Amino acid sequence: MDRTEYAFKLRPGRIDDADTVGKIIFEAFSAIADEHGFQREFPTVDTGRGLASSFLSNPGFYSVVAEGTSGENKDRLVGSNFLDERSNIVVGVGPITVDPKYQNKGTGRQLMIDVLERAKIKNYPAVRLLQASYHNRSLALYASLGFEVREPISTLQGKPIREVIPGRSVRPATESDVGSCNAICKAVHGHDRNGELRDSIKQGSAEVVLHGDKITGYTCGLTYFNHSVGLTNDDLKALISSATDYYGGPGILIPTRNTQLFRWCLNNGLRLVQQLTLMTIGLYNEPAGFYMPSILY
Repeated sequence: MDRTEYAFKLRPGRIDDADTVGKIIFEAFSAIADEHGFQREFPTVDTGRGLASSFLSNPGFYSVVAEGTSGENKDRLVGSNFLDERSNIVVGVGPITVDPKYQNKGTGRQLMIDVLERAKIKNYPAVRLLQASYHNRSLALYASLGFEVREPISTLQGKPIREVIPGRSVRPATESDVGSCNAICKAVHGHDRNGELRDSIKQGSAEVVLHGDKITGYTCGLTYFNHSVGLTNDDLKALISSATDYYGGPGILIPTRNTQLFRWCLNNGLRLVQQLTLMTIGLYNEPAGFYMPSILY
């Protein structure tokens, strides 16, 4: 298919797009992972559809889809992108996907430009994403659009680490913990992730770690789409050790340059699945503590 044979328009995503968008998410990620011999990030069509439905129904996410406008492609959905707007400072991009039959024809670039324009119009100070390091085309696209490389992130998977961390205890997070958790996130990153935190508390996935009776870290869930923050590595270790599995996606995400935590995970049986690259536009503070990102940022 030549570029001249394919025209599309962008429009806001709708909840009734979920089945098609989810199928494209599954097929696009599967194609690139299979091409490079890596584990699929979305193992089934249903996982892609579940994610699409979750994002399209959440008012904290902006969505855009690409739709064919002529010939046999008229009204056919061929791609999508999302922007996590649950913070008023940092927004996270993704997942961006294009139907494999329509890739390398400019659709992905336009989907990225759309969310970047959205961030600009809404005056968000920072835009971030994580990119699969083996996918050279996406790295080149994001760099050409102004993203800067910040650090490598390791995806780790394996049997849960059931280690007791002296002086640390973990319990489910409650609404009354939000202030303490936000303060920790601000101390580490310079901003909070209040929207995500409140969503995860409602969903029952959030936990806090205590040193004595003081909250010293939290997680929105030990999964691919959740983040964690701690004042020390022991706080993150306690949170990781509290999880019964790491199967909410390909695994948990660890900043590779946090050598102590990375080595502890490896020494406790977790294996390296793939490397990701954290990329940013706009405001970025070097973390002043310890953290684990989500796949969005």
